[in-house]
Amino acid sequence: MNSVLVVGGTGKVGRKVVADLTVAGVRTRALVRDPAAAGLPPEVEVVRGDLAEPGSLAAAADGVDSVLLIWPFHDTGNAERAVRALSGPDRRLVYLSSTTVNDEGPQSDLIPLLHAEMEAVVEAHASEWTVLRADTLASNALSWAGQIRAGAVVRGFAVAPSAVVHEGDVAAVAARLLTEPGHAGRKYLVTGPRVVGRAEQVEAIGAALGRELRFEAQPVGVARESMTAAGLPVHLIEVLLSMAEFRPPSELVTSVVADLTGRPARDIRDWAAEHAAAFR
Repeated sequence: MNSVLVVGGTGKVGRKVVADLTVAGVRTRALVRDPAAAGLPPEVEVVRGDLAEPGSLAAAADGVDSVLLIWPFHDTGNAERAVRALSGPDRRLVYLSSTTVNDEGPQSDLIPLLHAEMEAVVEAHASEWTVLRADTLASNALSWAGQIRAGAVVRGFAVAPSAVVHEGDVAAVAARLLTEPGHAGRKYLVTGPRVVGRAEQVEAIGAALGRELRFEAQPVGVARESMTAAGLPVHLIEVLLSMAEFRPPSELVTSVVADLTGRPARDIRDWAAEHAAAFR
């Protein structure tokens, strides 16, 4: 495969996928809503399109060998139309999903429920597909930057610990799934090297900054009030808080990063050291 369309190429994972593909010499196209604001390397072909407008997708995918789909919505809405438009008889669709999806029974909360529904759409309507299930992205911690700059305590709702994964490792795996043969019809679970909770994530950021930081868990009701006051959409608040209320602890740790990239998954301490400037 020698040409890839990245849908979501300006996001935290998508931008790194674009960078990895470009460095590898892969012809890369990025679908964005505003090409003028994309800020991508000049060698990347930037095309305008919007998943909310499936009619804009077929032309964007024309001529590419594979597509990375990062779904930004909290429902499946027009997912079938979008998947059909992005797919082709000789084109692989790689969907970025979540390790929280439960193949054996009901989903624990609204996030795996959405991804399970999206996986079903992809499997039903993409001619060739691969699913990349990622654990909690380390980059989610960037939402704490304001609190860390202002003080020594990060307040938020608690979530069951999991093997938090560096978004760059997810991107590195995605780049291989998009460009290598042998991945069709498979599902890959990508995690960090060990299970950590939010308190340990905050401590790692503090160590990178040379400061003592701590995480203070808020009751769900208090967290809901804080997010409402901050102006977050009601549905997004409920999606996020469903993690706090219903997600079970996870002990899942996989070797997929090492298996596909040849190097071990990076630890949360590595991520914190790389991103310390974002918290200063």
